[in-house]
Amino acid sequence: MRKLSILLFSLLFVVSCDTEEHFISDEKQRADVHDDFIKKMNDLPEGDLFSVFSQDLSTKQREALEFLYAYMPIGDITDYSGDYYKRNVDAAFMARETMPWGKNVPEREFNHFVLPVRVNNENLDDARFVFYEELKDRVKDMSMYDAVLEVNHWCHEKANYKGSDIRTSSPLATVKTSWGRCGEESTFLVAALRSVCIPARQVYTPRWAHCDDNHAWVEAYVDGTWYFLGACEPEPVLNLGWFNAPSSRCLLLHTRVFGRYFGPEEVIEHTANHTEINVVDNYADTGKLTVKVLSHDGKPLQNVPVNFKIYNYAEFNTVATKLTDNNGLSWLTAGKGDMMVYAASDGKFDFEVVSIGDADTVTLVLDKQEGSEFLCEFDIVPPVEKARIPEVSKAMRDENDRRFRYEDSIRNAYIATFEEGRKNVYDPDLDDDESLINGIMEKSWGNYQTIKDFLDYATKKDMRGKAVSILSNISDKDLRDVTMDVLVDNLDNTVVVDTPLYEAYILNPRVSDEMIRPYKKILADEFASVAVSFKDNPQNLVAWVRDNIEIRNDLNVRNIPMYPTGVMRALTADSHSRDIFFVAVARSLGIPARIDKVTGKVQYYDNDNWIDVDFDNVATVTNTEKGTLVASYITNGLVDDPRYYTHFTIKKFNGNTFDLLSYDAKDPGMDVGALYSDILKNGLVLDPGYYVLTTGTRLFDGSVLCKMSSFTITSGKKTLIDLEMRKPSENLKVLGKFDADSKVKLLDKESIVTLADLCGKGYYVIGLLDGGSEPTTHAMQDIGVLKEDFEEWGGIMVFVFSDKKYYDSFILKDFKDLPVNVVYAFDENNLFEKVVSNMKLNDKDLPVFMIANADDEVIFVSQGYTIGLGEQLVKTIGMTGK
Repeated sequence: MRKLSILLFSLLFVVSCDTEEHFISDEKQRADVHDDFIKKMNDLPEGDLFSVFSQDLSTKQREALEFLYAYMPIGDITDYSGDYYKRNVDAAFMARETMPWGKNVPEREFNHFVLPVRVNNENLDDARFVFYEELKDRVKDMSMYDAVLEVNHWCHEKANYKGSDIRTSSPLATVKTSWGRCGEESTFLVAALRSVCIPARQVYTPRWAHCDDNHAWVEAYVDGTWYFLGACEPEPVLNLGWFNAPSSRCLLLHTRVFGRYFGPEEVIEHTANHTEINVVDNYADTGKLTVKVLSHDGKPLQNVPVNFKIYNYAEFNTVATKLTDNNGLSWLTAGKGDMMVYAASDGKFDFEVVSIGDADTVTLVLDKQEGSEFLCEFDIVPPVEKARIPEVSKAMRDENDRRFRYEDSIRNAYIATFEEGRKNVYDPDLDDDESLINGIMEKSWGNYQTIKDFLDYATKKDMRGKAVSILSNISDKDLRDVTMDVLVDNLDNTVVVDTPLYEAYILNPRVSDEMIRPYKKILADEFASVAVSFKDNPQNLVAWVRDNIEIRNDLNVRNIPMYPTGVMRALTADSHSRDIFFVAVARSLGIPARIDKVTGKVQYYDNDNWIDVDFDNVATVTNTEKGTLVASYITNGLVDDPRYYTHFTIKKFNGNTFDLLSYDAKDPGMDVGALYSDILKNGLVLDPGYYVLTTGTRLFDGSVLCKMSSFTITSGKKTLIDLEMRKPSENLKVLGKFDADSKVKLLDKESIVTLADLCGKGYYVIGLLDGGSEPTTHAMQDIGVLKEDFEEWGGIMVFVFSDKKYYDSFILKDFKDLPVNVVYAFDENNLFEKVVSNMKLNDKDLPVFMIANADDEVIFVSQGYTIGLGEQLVKTIGMTGK
């Protein structure tokens, strides 16, 4: 029957070729897409996943849907209905007809950058329909260029920047919350632009070269040209954002284009889901690096993955992978800075750090293997800044600032409604902890009504305590976008088990980084007949998953998690979604299970032990005795207690590459790792195997003094290593002069004083801030993490604003945990202009941070976006000995 259906689809394709308007005009490309679609149907025979094609469709609709289904990741097919995609196709076609520029959008750009629903790894929603209704009249009389700017102003009314976890909220969830991280803001803006038929794509620097972290923004296609803009950060013109300067220091900038894309950009790779393209040439000076991969006996190796890596968060992170050709060659265009290249095959590997632009070719000889000892030191140098910033008149800037403040007021008025809605949830007769309930409600932001309704529902069923446990175990982001059906499913359908692991590993619906959907009842019913067998011996569940779930990582290249119910429906998944599915089934049956946060291993709890799941070897259950790692810290005099991710990381060899182990702080903030003293000083228990330790000292100019060393952990034994932070060879230098007689107006006293009088003798910190842009937000978060260090130092930290409007915007951000020695002031003396002139900075970017002393000597200066600013300040202060 299925073969007959596929034959009918093929016949419909042939019959429609000459009868109606086509979605794809090129006959060969249309045939290629159809072939890929038929292949996808053959790949996913279970679950009746293609029923939408049985409907009465026009040729154009059918071909557009075939295009989407041919390249969707598995979960987009299993987790969303065909009618959902049909409605999106029709909405995209309607926008093309109704928007004044729609008919001028080229076919290629429409197909790849307007029609696709997915932008990143977000949960899909009805954003296209909602946003179109809100935006169509607002932009219909504008040029395409002005419409892009206007859509971004609208986005800023709805959301601004705030950091959060790696799961990407849907566009409508971002609007509901009123904020998102850069990946969520840019997903939101792309969805908004596409809703009114403006081609748009998300651009990522997967890792900065000059500081830790990454960033995402948006490119929009206007009249034949791609322009960039910061999402929810409207500017008067395109190709302008706070990241103009940082982006010029990028090693790689990429975007993933839906389907098989053949545009003018350099292709990093074609996959079954997307085409990854490299757009770094649009932002930075670049060079081309060719990598030659040889076997240990000098023979070129074909089809070997070459990983191009950037140092970031104390590890070399893979940002691009390209296979070698039949001559053993692979290549990449990148910014002119230092990258690591790594290649491995059949357990043999090699790596090297290369300066792009200085070297054209590097040769890797795969002569290292598990157990090989190495100790390497690298001086990592990022690209030099060469910002290209368009001119903006004062009138344009003033008007943009006026609109910016008005948009802030719209968003803040919406946020103010949350407070009233969150009142009177705590019940002293039912709740033990008022602060817990109030904290849950505060973290829910615009989703407060869902949380209130759930607690009311649970109270009526006399299960309020269980409901609070569910809300306490899901993530903060879950509280902002979880739906009522998910919460009710877990309340009503989670079996009660007498174990201290119950709340975290049975009741808790969250497994990993997936969007939570109801699954407890569905999976419990599905496995009811074998539930006793699986609970008595969870290895039976392991065997069932191994035997029944086909692993197809090639159909979900980006590892976007499928819903557990989608895995059950298709009986096909990528390995990550398979792991989530296993844990979801186990918890649905009352078996404690998890994905270990450190190693990523799937585990279930049995006989007082966490048992590692091995889907390839179900017959035996073994608990291999672990070893212990103890590291002696060799200080560089700058860091008393190194922190994981910031200063060091550990990776374990998996047979070809090294996998990062994750160690978060006991009470982590954003991107905060555990301290050396908490994990390595007294011994860290690890699985036996081959590991690498990487340490790095980030210098003020963005360069890194890096050290890498290998070590082996043996069962039942203690391994001793050194953790060494390399020390800079140069002492502090005077970078310039600062006029400490400059006057500021103190916020709390409204008195005008000189900085010299305010700060007195010794060293002090000056911060010149804006109203809370993303760079300023990151700076405040970094400083807040090291609050105790700054307070222990005790020096004055003066945060200066050019006028009250910036302070008013800043204070609404509600930055918590800033040091008590921070003083707020307003500029009375054109301080920013003086600093720009004296320190030879650009006159565009805020924030600016300096460390200066009573002799007007500046020993530290940072401008614009810098992750890790707090630590850089603390390091420099420590070097003064004051």
